[in-house]
Amino acid sequence: MTAPVVVTPQSAKIAMTAPVTVLPHSAGADMQSANQWWVQFIMPSQYTLANIPKPKNSAVRLREVAPQHFVVLKYSGFNTLSRVQLKTQEAIDWIAKQQLKPIGTPQLARYDPPWTLPMFRRNEIMIEIAAP
Repeated sequence: MTAPVVVTPQSAKIAMTAPVTVLPHSAGADMQSANQWWVQFIMPSQYTLANIPKPKNSAVRLREVAPQHFVVLKYSGFNTLSRVQLKTQEAIDWIAKQQLKPIGTPQLARYDPPWTLPMFRRNEIMIEIAAP
């Protein structure tokens, strides 16, 4: 054996997961006024914080999210700002009609790669609510 023995961290590629969610970075910001975003990727279930490969980019942070309750409005097509606002308002109106309490910032969830035809794209507006 020679000295020193150096072990470098191994990287691994993880298949793209769905959904990818985006929400405004600033508290109180909405989809229209936000200029910074949190982008969240859902990791495959076989990984935990203990065994997931470490990101190469220091700006990427891994964290476990506690279970939450969401109202989800599903739709297809492009995600223009006006369409996202319209669908967000539809979800907010439904929450009010059901007398539920929204507690989170609306999130946009996308499930398909950019080359998917618009009519086949699955998108969702997700709004966290207090446990019913």
